[in-house]
Amino acid sequence: MFTGLVEATGKVLSIEPRDEQARITLQIPFASELQDGESVAVNGCCLTVTWHDQHAASFDVLQQTLNVTSLGELTEGRLVNLERAMLAGDRFGGHFVQGHVDDTGEIIDLSPHGGDYRLEIALPAAMMPLCIDKGSLAIDGISLTIAELTEDSAVFWIIPHTMEKTRLNDAEMGQRVNLEADVIAKHVAKLLECRNL
Repeated sequence: MFTGLVEATGKVLSIEPRDEQARITLQIPFASELQDGESVAVNGCCLTVTWHDQHAASFDVLQQTLNVTSLGELTEGRLVNLERAMLAGDRFGGHFVQGHVDDTGEIIDLSPHGGDYRLEIALPAAMMPLCIDKGSLAIDGISLTIAELTEDSAVFWIIPHTMEKTRLNDAEMGQRVNLEADVIAKHVAKLLECRNL
């Protein structure tokens, strides 16, 4: 379980293809504190540490995960958002984030407005019923509040702190991002679907 409050950013050191998967190695500020087998959200995708040292950690990622998330588009040198799993008793901020990517979207606007930034993400049709005005949506693992919904996108307002401390400062127009809808919205949608059978 995660909160969507990005703990740090890391840098992609290497991506090594391995049969039906790949090993992604990241430079991580808190690498020395990790344990093999520990869960870390990388751009909102829950991955397992398979190797680490004082400065870096590796994660083995299945081809299926590379296909359905934006992790398959990472290149060496790019920034990634990082969050370790919550500890019992930790203060809870953000919203419930499982690290299970539901779909991907595309950045169609990221522009400064005064001291803040406007971020607009094109959403796939399947995500729209899970989004509400002022509801939560995780974008690359960042817990964000939807400021406005259009017919096929969501608009967010980003404060300078979030812009500076996440991979948004490395983002590009047209870039694919991981999306995770609020877990409560997904359960309600499933219950309503079963009720209508």
